[in-house]
Amino acid sequence: MLRIAKLTDYGLVVLAHVARVDDVVSTVGLAERSGLPQTTVAKVAKALTRAGLLSSTRGLNGGYALARPAVDIRVAQVIEAIEGPLALTACSTGDSECADEHHCPLSGHWPTINAAVRGALMDVSLADLMVRTVRTPIAQTMGG
Repeated sequence: MLRIAKLTDYGLVVLAHVARVDDVVSTVGLAERSGLPQTTVAKVAKALTRAGLLSSTRGLNGGYALARPAVDIRVAQVIEAIEGPLALTACSTGDSECADEHHCPLSGHWPTINAAVRGALMDVSLADLMVRTVRTPIAQTMGG
């Protein structure tokens, strides 16, 4: 099963709250808005700032703001900011140290698969995630 880490999920939540404020917001304010512990918000915000997705301001009125518009922040970038390079397998990044790689019939395909997954995640922006969609129950779509 492919699954993002809980901290990555929190990173997306924090970014969405910062985007909605459209101003500098403190870790205390983000913790209140998101319901996350302030220490978690601070940890995630630090990683997102290091990756250039958030900008930080020090001082009494300091806090965090988006470093660029939400439409320019991609899900893949958030995952990579929190978890590191996106890699489905050890051999999918090209710098594998897998002892079995030289006789594995699949190793040559993983970089292609990894690139496809990363590409799909690059196609989704923070702004896309922030748009609320109404889901239609399956029974209604199937005429039931």
